[in-house]
Amino acid sequence: MGGYIYDDGGRAAAGFKGTTGDCVTRAIAIATGKPYKEVYDALNELAKRERTGKRKRKISSSRNGVYRSTYGKYLQTLGWEWVPTMKIGQGCRVHLNAAELPSGTILVKVTHHLTTMVDGVIHDIYDPRRIAPNDATEGEPSERCVYGYYHKKEVKS
Repeated sequence: MGGYIYDDGGRAAAGFKGTTGDCVTRAIAIATGKPYKEVYDALNELAKRERTGKRKRKISSSRNGVYRSTYGKYLQTLGWEWVPTMKIGQGCRVHLNAAELPSGTILVKVTHHLTTMVDGVIHDIYDPRRIAPNDATEGEPSERCVYGYYHKKEVKS
């Protein structure tokens, strides 16, 4: 189990060209199955309500980066729940590999990136794992630390 599959989340099919910092938009489109343009527009709409300040100079952009508080609100409306895997001062306990994360579809937060993992396989435009140089074989453990992940809440009947 593990590995990587190239997936742009429907970005090219939606008519977008070139490369950009849209990992949040892509990852959410992949994980939810929603069209890329729908997620793009929804995140930009939420960004209009953001406030700037001394530490936050600009608002989110679906194209160039979305703050976690903004995409967290969006995911919450879709029934997704945040599960932290690290606390302040605790150090890294969970890494970006299938053995340390739950199966199913999850959105995984790592440093400066959000990626989708489906049953242990990363779906993204590049492989965000940091595999040690001597462990360059497929399926080897990643050194990339995971801050937490989103998963779809189970509906209790």
